[in-house]
Amino acid sequence: MFVDKTLTCRDCGSEFVFTVSEQEFFAEKGFTNEPGRCPDCRAARKQRNGGGFRQGPRPRRELHVTTCAACGTVAQVPFKPSGDRPVYCRDCFAKNHY
Repeated sequence: MFVDKTLTCRDCGSEFVFTVSEQEFFAEKGFTNEPGRCPDCRAARKQRNGGGFRQGPRPRRELHVTTCAACGTVAQVPFKPSGDRPVYCRDCFAKNHY
């Protein structure tokens, strides 16, 4: 079904082989486009972008203390309440919105 293809890198212009095993991998993952960069340019781009993944731990979310508009308990929310809309604790929000 698949045969090795010779492609041209969009970054450096060199030719590279898109192997049968790579094509099978792309098909298995549901990728529909052929690679546009040679392995060296792909690796260099990934290195420039931090490996493709965000480095380090996720920053802590800042929580704001407020009073639930429904039950009056103290609640922590991940946004700064503006005061023009009601804010609910987790339980009241779940009851009203699910």
